[in-house]
Amino acid sequence: MKTEPETLSLCVIALNEEAFLPSLLEDLRNQTYDHALTEIILVDSGSSDGTRALMEAFSASHDFRRVQIADNPGKTQPAGWNVALDAACCEVVARIDAHGRIPPDYSRLVMEDIRSGEDVVGGPCVRVAAKDRPWCRVLLEAENAMFGSGFSLSRRGRERRYVATVSKPAYRREVFRRVGRFNETLLRTEDNEIHYRIRQAGYRILLDPRIRTSLVSRCDLSSMLRQKHQNGYWVGRTFRVCPGCLSLYHFAPFFFLLALVSAFLLCIPGFCLPLIVLLILYGLFALGSMILSMIHDGFAPLQFLLPVLFFLLHVTYGWGTCQGLLSGKRFEGGRPWHS
Repeated sequence: MKTEPETLSLCVIALNEEAFLPSLLEDLRNQTYDHALTEIILVDSGSSDGTRALMEAFSASHDFRRVQIADNPGKTQPAGWNVALDAACCEVVARIDAHGRIPPDYSRLVMEDIRSGEDVVGGPCVRVAAKDRPWCRVLLEAENAMFGSGFSLSRRGRERRYVATVSKPAYRREVFRRVGRFNETLLRTEDNEIHYRIRQAGYRILLDPRIRTSLVSRCDLSSMLRQKHQNGYWVGRTFRVCPGCLSLYHFAPFFFLLALVSAFLLCIPGFCLPLIVLLILYGLFALGSMILSMIHDGFAPLQFLLPVLFFLLHVTYGWGTCQGLLSGKRFEGGRPWHS
């Protein structure tokens, strides 16, 4: 019989998040779960802007059980999560992205699920535009469209069900004692890998559609393409050591790029039909997604760029996966963590 935990650690890892951290800190203040049972762990990964000052100001005025600021000498996301795990003292530990938002009832809902017997719980995460500008909105639409971001339940789940991974999850502390720490050599897929280890250890990951969080989308194309390239790269590298923690949809852009290159090569001897068919099919899917976006979000002239944006995102992600698969670097799994 599992005990009913009461205390909750909300952990935030930040690197140069001066623009977005104030909103998230306000979300933490607005949590409806008892603040006397909640501690806040703020991890600074060596920020060069005002992130640290914002953390210190928050720590100086609060009504929580405890607020602790910790340093992340590793500077990466998984290293930061391990720092937070070491600093956290409560029975439940939650991961909150500094680049996102959480609703006021986030803590109450995750604790309600954990107390009902769940081990890991989270909800769907929607992307929101950083600024209310036409270009920002069209980039957001490119990421939010199923053709742009895939069919991940962690983004689109509307039913209460067990899944492979969730956004902004909360964990029973005992889970980490059994499965170990975050793998610090995986800079983008550390959540996929540790959730795979969690499932392999017999725990279940619940997606609760009531827990709807958000992530602020990038507002310039170059940053978005760099992000997609890195996401694809780490999917490729992770496949070499933990293929079970990835799904087929992670490789859809890579398969598209492979098919595109193969079709171009077939054109050299004059056999261009595969390329024509591939481009027609891709164009139909892209146009269909563009039309759905216009219906759902309302018409805007920049939406005509969506097919081009889809193509750039898919090729960039696919190229990153190719580089990750061919990378000669090797790395090991996560090391144990003991409280």
